[in-house]
Amino acid sequence: MSRGERGVAMTSHVDDLARTHLLRADGQEDLCFALWNPSRGRERTSALIERLILPQAGDRLLHGNVSFTPQFLERALGEAAATGCGLAFMHSHPLGRGWQGMSAPDVVAEKTNAGAVYGATDLPFVGLTLAADAAWSARFWERTAPRMYLRRWCSAVRVVGDRLRATYMDELAPRPRVTKAQVRTVSAWGEDAQASLVRLRVGIVGAGSVGGFIAESLARTGFEDITAIDYDVVEQHNLDRLLYATRRDTGAVKVELLGKHLAMRATADSFRFDPVEAAVYEELGFRAALDCDVLFSCVDRPWGRHVLNFIASAHLIPVVDGGIYVRRNRLGQLAAADWRAHTATFGRACLQCVGQYDPGLVQVEREGYLDDPTYIERLPEDHELRVKENVFAFSMACAAQQNLQMLALALSPLDQPNPGTQRYHFVGNFMAEPTYTQCAPGCFFRTMVACGDSSSVTVTGPRPPKRIRTVQAR
Repeated sequence: MSRGERGVAMTSHVDDLARTHLLRADGQEDLCFALWNPSRGRERTSALIERLILPQAGDRLLHGNVSFTPQFLERALGEAAATGCGLAFMHSHPLGRGWQGMSAPDVVAEKTNAGAVYGATDLPFVGLTLAADAAWSARFWERTAPRMYLRRWCSAVRVVGDRLRATYMDELAPRPRVTKAQVRTVSAWGEDAQASLVRLRVGIVGAGSVGGFIAESLARTGFEDITAIDYDVVEQHNLDRLLYATRRDTGAVKVELLGKHLAMRATADSFRFDPVEAAVYEELGFRAALDCDVLFSCVDRPWGRHVLNFIASAHLIPVVDGGIYVRRNRLGQLAAADWRAHTATFGRACLQCVGQYDPGLVQVEREGYLDDPTYIERLPEDHELRVKENVFAFSMACAAQQNLQMLALALSPLDQPNPGTQRYHFVGNFMAEPTYTQCAPGCFFRTMVACGDSSSVTVTGPRPPKRIRTVQAR
C-alpha cells in the first residue's frame, strides 16, 4: 500500500445502523451524515466513524436517486462543529456490489460542499458509499488551495467488531496473486478469503520469542505488509527461544534481524516489512501501530499493554493478546504452566477487564521502577514481574493460539461464535472452557470508542529512566 494513504473504520454497531437505514426494502437510494474523528499514523490517516446523523422530516428528497436539503446539511454541520468532529456523508447504491465509483451527481453533492465542511470543522469532508452486498467505499475531499478540493480515495474501509471485515479499493490495495508457495494455504479457505486476509496490514508489538513465531507464520501465509515494533537487542539469554537468531546475532537489533529473516521466508510476490525501533508507548511506535489493521500484543509489561488497550478502543484496531504464566514449587519443580489468548476489540472485554495487566503498575513502569533490581527483589517470588516464563515450547504454543484468534477474527462466518478467551493448562493437559466476558460497567475504555486523536487522554511518553541498584548505608 502506498504512503500517505487514507482509510475509514467503524464499529459493527455503526455499520448495522447504517445498513438498516441505507439499504431499504423498496430499493430506493437513501442517505445520512455521520461524525468522525481522525486517527493519524505515520503513513495513514483514518476517519473513525463515531455516530450517524439520520434524516428527519424534510431533510431529504427521494426520487429514485436521493438528495439532501440545505437544512439537513446545516444541522449536520452544527453538530460536527459543536462536538469538534469531522463530517461524513453516506449514501447507498442499492444495485451495486463491491467497491463503488462515483456518478456525476455523487461528485457534485460532495465536492461542492467540501468547502463548507472544511470551514466548519477544519477537517476534510469524507464521502462513503454502501453497496447492496454491504461493501463500503470511501474518499476524502482535501483542500489543496483556496476553493480547491481534491478527491483522495481510501485504500480500504474496515468494520470492526466480533469480526474484522475490510473492503479494498483494488487500484490502491491490489488483489494479490496466489503464488505456487501458497497453494496449500489457499486450498484451506479459498482465493477470495486469502485476498482479503493477506491485505490486512499487521503489526507485531514485541519481537521476542512469541512475536518471532507469529511473524514467521504471517510471512509464510502470504501477508504482504508486516510492521514490528521493538527497541530491544538480542542477548545471549534470548538464544534458547528466538526462532530467528543465532550466536552470531548477539547485539543485533531484534526488529532489523527479524526483517532479514522474514525476507527469505515470505511467500507473497510483494512483501513489505517495516522495522520500528521503538516502544509502542513512544510516539514513533505509537503512530506506527496506528497504521495497522490488526495488532499482536507480544509484550510482557503493563505500559505497553495499556497503550494497546487504548488503541483497540479509541482507534478501532483489534489487538490479539497472549500471555504465559509458569510457576514452580518450593523444590524448584514445575507446578503450573498456562498460556492464554484473547482479542480486545469492539464488543469484547478490554485487556484490563480480563485481568491481563494491572493498571496500577503502568505509572510504576513509567517511572522506571520495573527495571530497578531493588524494586523487583522486594516483590513476591511468584509475582508476574519476576516470572521467567518464555520457554521455547510454551512461546510456540502461545503464538499458535494468538494466530488462531486472528484467523477467527478475519475469516470466521458472522454467525459463528467468537473464540472468547482461551486458556491451556500444561500441567493437567487440558484446555479450559472459553470465557466470554464484557467490560465492567464503569470501564474507562468503553468511553473511548472511536475517539481517535480527539481523545484528551495521553498514553505515550519517553522511555523510562534506567535505575541502578541502590545500596543502603549501614
